[in-house]
Amino acid sequence: MSQLFIQQYLNQLSTLKKVSGTTREGVVSEAFKDLLKGWARSQDLQFVPQYEIETKTKERRYVDGALLYELRMPFGYWEAKDEKDDLDAEIEHKFKRGYPQDNILFEDSREIVLIQNREEMMRCATDDVATLEKLLDLFFAYERVEIAQFRKAVEQFRIDLPAVLEALREMIEKAHSDSAGFRKAAQQFLTHAQETINPSLTVADVREMLIQHVLTEEIFAAVFPGTPFHRDNNVARELYRLEDTFFTGNTKFRTLKGLEPYYAAIRSAAARIDSHHEKQTFLKIIYENFYKVYNVKAADRLGVVYTPNEIVRFMIESADWLCEKHFGKNLIDKNVEILDPATGTGTFISELLEHFRGQQTKLKYKYREEVHANEVAILPYYVANLNIEATYAAIAGEYEEFPNLCFVDTLDNVGLHTAQSGTTGDLFGSVTEENVKRIKRQNSRKISVIRERRTKDQALRHVCALLPLGERPDTQKRCRGLHQQSQLHRKPHLRWLPESGHEGIQRNLRNRPWR
Repeated sequence: MSQLFIQQYLNQLSTLKKVSGTTREGVVSEAFKDLLKGWARSQDLQFVPQYEIETKTKERRYVDGALLYELRMPFGYWEAKDEKDDLDAEIEHKFKRGYPQDNILFEDSREIVLIQNREEMMRCATDDVATLEKLLDLFFAYERVEIAQFRKAVEQFRIDLPAVLEALREMIEKAHSDSAGFRKAAQQFLTHAQETINPSLTVADVREMLIQHVLTEEIFAAVFPGTPFHRDNNVARELYRLEDTFFTGNTKFRTLKGLEPYYAAIRSAAARIDSHHEKQTFLKIIYENFYKVYNVKAADRLGVVYTPNEIVRFMIESADWLCEKHFGKNLIDKNVEILDPATGTGTFISELLEHFRGQQTKLKYKYREEVHANEVAILPYYVANLNIEATYAAIAGEYEEFPNLCFVDTLDNVGLHTAQSGTTGDLFGSVTEENVKRIKRQNSRKISVIRERRTKDQALRHVCALLPLGERPDTQKRCRGLHQQSQLHRKPHLRWLPESGHEGIQRNLRNRPWR
């Protein structure tokens, strides 16, 4: 396969030179780029052109290409030069400007140089197929210490986690038996959760929420160190209070000590990621991997697979176009209220904020007033909270709490759309008073755009609907009944939309027909 890639590269390089009549870098470098992209796919690496890096002096540089691990850590780099350039002089110049020296290729369509760990490992002519194959094999055999440590830590995590979980569950059970303060706090949290999320929730469910909260605190702190995004969240604060009723002294440190290699590996890997956008992706992958180890069955049931950003961006851009075409407004315009009813890790809202970049005044208003998101599971809710607030801070240059993220099951939120109809439907309560206020505020709004995506059996199913007219107060009741009889019972938000009585546009995107 490797020789096939190289031969295709040489053929393409020859064709480009012949057809274009030039050997300029901007033209002929496309051939080597395609070689790297093809080889990278066979190694489960992602090629990213014009990859942004930050030097030790905090200056921004752009490498012609980078190959990234699934974790979004850089695997290696590529820099193309012109045939007329002095390749060695250009390499020296780039390194003086802070370019990486751990695993990088320099090429000028005649010669290729491989630098690893600050030393030249090999160089060869591009038409020396056998030597070029050896050079590229060496380049793709490279493995970062952080990645090796992370993989080792994940395997150890699988071994150590059951014992830690057992210890945590025993501690919580003991606190429930011995501490009146813990019982009171836990019962209050459970009552609110039953009223907001699901009436069938039990004390055991609260215990698992608390355990997930305890185990993931270090993960969030490792990926976004020194930020208030997790601890300042209104739901997290309640779980911290519950946690404080049974974790005393250094009990927490001793309980989680066995998982420290896992947390240390995450800290080490995250420290190598400069891009805020890549950190978000890194966090989502960590979340997926964590949850699949923590609870394999639940991960499969909940569809713990994140939606690729490229798909999300397409959804946003197409919805914006449809909104303008059919309703004369854009998503960023005032009075276009947007709801993500099952936000997951917050990718849709984060990409929506990126879509609004460059319109600071409108963005700030939209963020504070007209962008809404709901999530029913505690871990993705935390990740969404962090991702959305971190994205806004990166764009706006200042941190501001996202006031419209609700910890609620959208389908059980019977107050949705009722305020506009003059009815008295309302929620019973929520996990926190702040969350109650947020849900009530959302229920009082006339939602214009609803994004829907469902992941099942690793298939991506998406709906983007524009809903500008009409409300029906019995939407949820009728929808629930129809779900039980309909072939669409596994796509509840999809059925929820047309049954709501709104008129508008539905935008469907799926990778195969629905069964």
